[in-house]
Amino acid sequence: MSMVKAKKYLGQHFLTDRNIARKISLCLEAKDYSNVLEIGPGTGILTAYLLERGFENFKVIEIDNEAVEYLRAEYRSLDIIEGDFLQLDMDSTFDDRLGIIGNFPYNISSQIFFKVLEYRDKVSELTCMLQKEVADRLVSGPGSKVYGILSVLLQAYYDIELLFNVPAGVFSPPPKVQSAVIRLKRREEELVYYDEKLFFKVVKITFNQRRKIIKNSLKPLVDTSGLDNMILKKRPEQLGIDDFIELTRLVETILNRNNISKKNSHGQDN
Repeated sequence: MSMVKAKKYLGQHFLTDRNIARKISLCLEAKDYSNVLEIGPGTGILTAYLLERGFENFKVIEIDNEAVEYLRAEYRSLDIIEGDFLQLDMDSTFDDRLGIIGNFPYNISSQIFFKVLEYRDKVSELTCMLQKEVADRLVSGPGSKVYGILSVLLQAYYDIELLFNVPAGVFSPPPKVQSAVIRLKRREEELVYYDEKLFFKVVKITFNQRRKIIKNSLKPLVDTSGLDNMILKKRPEQLGIDDFIELTRLVETILNRNNISKKNSHGQDN
């Protein structure tokens, strides 16, 4: 059958350089798991090299019907999930930890990472090619203008490396931006206790008002008036992971104190 046509609405830019595809395939270390999922294989240029590695349980997920038809014809034994990765239930798809790899569509790369965060206890490793601007954001640290929500949330659970850049000319059609390959590896050490749901909420609410100091951006969540803490006087891009954990603990303490006060006041009313 004929080759798959790249579809703009899916953000498809197919890699055509086999040397780069092979290089990407080898970036997935796969040391402590045997499940591997490739997102958006398209024409299968990366898939071919991943199949050569002989993973015990290798699957691909593809939303493009034309690409699925092509892959089934080219790789008859390939385990293909036809659907949207953003809707995939990884708990029912994989019974153990897994690694994820792929050439991510630029228009949904951030959504893919938020999905990975949902399954952070299952996803041990992730290697992907994506827009270099996004890659730079994910590896950035405090003080950087591009440091943001995903930088903090991903770095809290993963060690992130920018491995190499990829020029636009090795894609069909060529994107208007540069690309880069990054690798995320799940941190082995457990972070000290904090309320994870509250941590996510604190990071998001502060960066959504990044021009404000923390004390002011937290107002919709908690009243910090009267507290003299240096973190509250800073802006979110000035805080590292440990600072955000400390801030989360502070917010949790205030919320718990408020809940106790409410309970006591209700008791007195009764």
